This record gives sequence, C-alpha cells and structure tokens, in this order.
Amino acid sequence: MKKLNPARYLSILLGVFLVAAILVFSLSSCSGGNDESAPESDSSKTETALTVKVAGLKGPTSIGLVKLMEENENKTSKNSYKFTIAGSADEITPKFIKGDFDIAAIPANLAAVLYNNTEGQIKVIAINTLGVLYIVSKSVEINSLEDLKGKTIYATGKGSTPEYGLKYLLEQNNISPESDLTIEWKSEPTEAVALLSAQETGIAMLPQPYVTVAQNAVEGLEIAINLNDEWNKLDNGSSFITSVVAVRADFAEKNPQAVADFIAEASASASFVAANVDDGAFLVDKYNIVAEAIAKKAIPYCNLTFITGGEMKDSLSGYLRILYEQNPASVGGALPGDGFYYGS
Repeated sequence: MKKLNPARYLSILLGVFLVAAILVFSLSSCSGGNDESAPESDSSKTETALTVKVAGLKGPTSIGLVKLMEENENKTSKNSYKFTIAGSADEITPKFIKGDFDIAAIPANLAAVLYNNTEGQIKVIAINTLGVLYIVSKSVEINSLEDLKGKTIYATGKGSTPEYGLKYLLEQNNISPESDLTIEWKSEPTEAVALLSAQETGIAMLPQPYVTVAQNAVEGLEIAINLNDEWNKLDNGSSFITSVVAVRADFAEKNPQAVADFIAEASASASFVAANVDDGAFLVDKYNIVAEAIAKKAIPYCNLTFITGGEMKDSLSGYLRILYEQNPASVGGALPGDGFYYGS
C-alpha cells in the first residue's frame, strides 16, 4: 500500500476542502433541520481486538444502519463498532482521510473525489441509498416532467449533484433547463419551503426526509414526481444514487473478514428498516438521526438499499460517468478506475 508523505497529505486535505462546497450533496439538509452532530451510539460492549469505526450523515445516508447500531449496543453484532453520526460531510472527510474512521457512509460523488485525491486509498463497499429527490407542488397539477415547462421551480444544490441530476433528467426528456422553465436556486431547503408556504401555488425540488418536513409545514403540498423513478425510466445502465458506503483501502486489506461481516450486517440492517418502518423509525429517532414521526413517513421514500459487487460497479460507474459529463470536478476530475469498486 502506497503511503503519503506529510506534505502530500496536507495537499490532499486542502484540495478536498476547496472542492467540497461545490461537489457534495450535503445530506445534512435532509435531516429535518437539525444540523447538530448526534451523539455516538453506546459502545459499552467490551471491545474485541478490533473495533470498527463507522461514520455517517444525518438523513437517509445513515437511516439504513440503525438496526446494526442497536445490535452493536446490545452486543449481538459480529463486529464491535463505534458509530459517529455527523451533521455534514465536512465533519467526516478529514477524519476519514486521516484514519479516524474505517468506514463511512457518504455522498456518492464525494467518494469518487476522495478516491482521486488520495491516490486510491478509498474504496466503495456498497450503494446504500438511491435517489431521494422529489418534485413537490402546491395547488399545481404536475404529472410528468413535461408539465414543468413554463413553470418556476425552487430548488437547492446548485453546483452539486441535485443540479446535475435534475438537468440531466430534463435534457433526456427533451426539456431545456435554460429556456423551457425557470429554476430558482436557494441556499437552503427552508427558503424554498418558506416561499411555498407564502404563495398560493408553487413547485419545488426537495430531498427526503425534508419533503416530509415540508409537507407538515405547508398545507396542500404533494409529491408530484419521484426523480428516482424518472431516472429508472431511462434504462441507461446506471442508477440515481445518493450515498455509498466507503472503506479505507488499508483497513480493508488488513481486515477482510471485518469488512465482510460489516457488509452482511449492514445489508441486513437496511433490509430490516425498509421492511419494518415503525420499528425502524423508532431507532432512527433513538440514534438522533431524524425525529420518529418524520422518519415513519419518510422511510418508504428514502430508497434504502445495499447493492454490492458487480451490480454496484455497473450502477455507480454509470452514474459517475453522467456527473463527469456534466462537470468533471463533481467526481474529482477523473472517473475512478476499477480499484475504486470493492469486491467487483
């Protein structure tokens, strides 16, 4: 394993910070307005020779892990884990590079950026959340992307994956993002919600679970279009991906069984949460990710999954290629090589 000298490490870290503002779809905006870091889950379990340090973001990125977090707390998981749930990717990125975390659930494009900026020291284990973006409308009939022509849409995420994803979908449906509709980019979802609340009619693009938060705040707000479904209709060999689970390459090389155990346990956890919404929502609240009432409504729309191996590589590489074509910087300037995909 190639090791970085200190000067190279500082250069990498600085580079990551400089691109983070435009590259990352910050899922902290999906946390229902709570940007504070959650407390680490109880790790009172007597540590074995190895404790796997796992980080995730508030919102869909970590929702699928909550059953595993409970098993770890109850000392029934195969591995011993130390979980950290952060409010933003900026809290995770430098520590992940440094080695303070072994595994991290992060935005898909950020994983590609880190791979490129650390000379391959990050690998992707799995896709754990598919598309969570929705077009919502208040007193406006929207049944298809075609219905957006001539309309104004409030959205967040300019210069990052929400913008690239929306523009790609519009273009693939022969709709010009520049001339056929107006997209008003806002810095925070709360701005879009305030506008929807103040107006008799309106349209916005929002992520889950913030859609659910907005529906509680804006009377008559409805989900009009699921952008994940629209992506799947294209049948382009890729998936609309929100987040992935990444591992440090040196950790994976030294601890292949721990990684295999994590994959099995995290996959089972995601399946449990998706199939047992009430129990999953309780755990999501317990671990301070999203309030239980919000989680109960949002989980069915968060597209939780755990895709590994060749299927992961095909779906993720296709998605990153589309981002690269829209803006090479969004994936770190180059498409990741085969070494990026763990177990494929």
